[in-house]
Amino acid sequence: MSKIELAFQKGKAFIPFITCGDPDLETTKKAVREAVRNGADLIELGIPFSDPTAEGPVIQGANIRALSEGITTDRVFDMVRELRKEITIPFVFMTYANVVFTYGADRFFALCEEIGVDGIILPDLPFEEREEFLPISRKYQVDLISLIAPTSEERIGMIAKEAEGFLYLVSSLGVTGMRNEINTDLESIVRIIRTYTKIPCAIGFGISTPEQAKKMAGVADGVIVGSVIVKLLEKYGKTAPQYIGSYIKEMKDAVKNI
Repeated sequence: MSKIELAFQKGKAFIPFITCGDPDLETTKKAVREAVRNGADLIELGIPFSDPTAEGPVIQGANIRALSEGITTDRVFDMVRELRKEITIPFVFMTYANVVFTYGADRFFALCEEIGVDGIILPDLPFEEREEFLPISRKYQVDLISLIAPTSEERIGMIAKEAEGFLYLVSSLGVTGMRNEINTDLESIVRIIRTYTKIPCAIGFGISTPEQAKKMAGVADGVIVGSVIVKLLEKYGKTAPQYIGSYIKEMKDAVKNI
């Protein structure tokens, strides 16, 4: 069982997403520490990219701000290396295939193993093309996390059978962002997933309130939230970590007893 899977063994997992370097890496480090202090079970760290196609305007803006501050993949690696001196919960990178290609896939995954990044999510990498990275990710014991969308249909079983770490179930069609309602029949999708794998399943995209988190935790093994956290960073800047900590505590409290 991988370190990521173990993060789901203590009950329903809460997974915050943070764009690295927005507004700066010192603030990112403080936000990560607050997230851990307030109950995060796993943290998804976004490596900024100039064309984040899966993201809505909130996280797109965070990518632009981080890149304008000169954030690079190397600087993100250095930040994680520093955080690993005190933090033990799993880290997962969320970025795009071009970032890994440009950096050099073998070098990228080798550094992930070295500094303690446990998995990676590449939303623009079709499942059918994951073989480009899979042998390298396995060589360095970094879980290549797959996404299942509401439109996956007959592909659900194929994706679930090959899952590593956890399955990222996309709650709604479209890009990331806060939604008033999530109307996808996620229970049916999770039932299909369960016939193929025991790998944990976490729901992301559109979750923002404790009520939504509680509902989604009743369906799956974990909940992923990004846009609200990024919005707090946009609003409060360098003072955002304290607000992020309070928000994460509220969300974790909503899911932990499901």
